Amino acid sequence: MNGCLNDEIGARLRQVRQHNRLSQRALAKRAGVVNSTISLIESGQTNPSVGALKRILDAIPISVADFFSLTDAGGEQIFFRNKELTEIGKGGISYLQIGNNMVGRSIQILKETYTPGSDTGKVRLTHAGEEGGIIIKGRLEITVEDQRRVLGPGDAYYFSSRLPHRFRCIGGEPCEVVSACSPPTF
Repeated sequence: MNGCLNDEIGARLRQVRQHNRLSQRALAKRAGVVNSTISLIESGQTNPSVGALKRILDAIPISVADFFSLTDAGGEQIFFRNKELTEIGKGGISYLQIGNNMVGRSIQILKETYTPGSDTGKVRLTHAGEEGGIIIKGRLEITVEDQRRVLGPGDAYYFSSRLPHRFRCIGGEPCEVVSACSPPTF
């Protein structure tokens, strides 16, 4: 690898480490490397092998693919046009996520669109964190544990995501929701 690539890897590693509130020493200990290794990589003075880089990234944790898909250090995108939102849904439900990389983030924000009759499934969702949202258009049936409610425009919800939950579009028109999940575990 050349010096420019070493600098880029070092800057990315520093950015990810700082987002995860880890000191160089703490990351080195987690990864099982010598303390000076992280400092040398971040300063661009050493070129880590793929195996060493993977071991360090696993200790954060972040995948090698996510690590290399990060925007340039300091070049974080702040504003997003509609076409720049990342689609993470499938089938009758569209989940447009603000941002394409949740590494180091504390919150995940989605614009959800449910086609009439679409459903998150009979097996209820559970994941770490909390989530909330507000219905913009249409009607959405939300089941959380043993509670069920149909919400319309202007209505909102907020609950612990650890509770089993399910969403279903009711009626003949699509339902639109703006939601947030913290941490970004969905």
